[in-house]
Amino acid sequence: MEQVHDILREDAHHNAKIHKAISDGTTGNNNCFNIDFLKKDYIFHIDDIQSICITYRLRFLDSNLFKGEIPQEAINKIKQLEKEHHTVLSGFKIMAPSKLFKLENYDDPLLFAPIGNGYYYLIHKWGNDLSVLRKWLMYPFRNLDTIIVSTIVAAFLIALSFPESYYHPKYKTTQFIFLFFFMFKVIGFCLIFFGVSKGKNFNSAIWNSWYRNA
Repeated sequence: MEQVHDILREDAHHNAKIHKAISDGTTGNNNCFNIDFLKKDYIFHIDDIQSICITYRLRFLDSNLFKGEIPQEAINKIKQLEKEHHTVLSGFKIMAPSKLFKLENYDDPLLFAPIGNGYYYLIHKWGNDLSVLRKWLMYPFRNLDTIIVSTIVAAFLIALSFPESYYHPKYKTTQFIFLFFFMFKVIGFCLIFFGVSKGKNFNSAIWNSWYRNA
């Protein structure tokens, strides 16, 4: 019975050490992984991570900045990796929406550990932050080109949605063009006003930013 208690105490101590390593944001650019034991699909280069963050409007920051809860399943996977690779992991990074690095909201982050040479190993993903819906909802905010394209498409679709009776038969094309440009300016103004007033920036500029108003 005492042996069981010792095992439980040791496991609890190990859990606490991992939680501390994540919450303290221990430094480290690489971990001593045995590459032969790693799943290739879970290895990401920093360029791939940047691309994912831009596509889905996520941040990739040190784990100590994360304010959400780390699920026990993620802790268990870290323990399993440490056991398999005979090492202690450090330098954790988390990919998640901006709000999760500022507020205690539960959402859909991804937990990484550095391998070295700009590569990271995906330890655990919880939730569904890389959904197709989020990908397309965040498309306009990737960069200046995508927001212009999105504004053009939105203005065209809105102008197209007006019924035939709205247009004068003789000036239908001219009225459509004027309506399109009007909607383009309205949408563009709203986006600029929102971006400036909220201090927002494009996905490509904020994916690894520590600042709130970005």
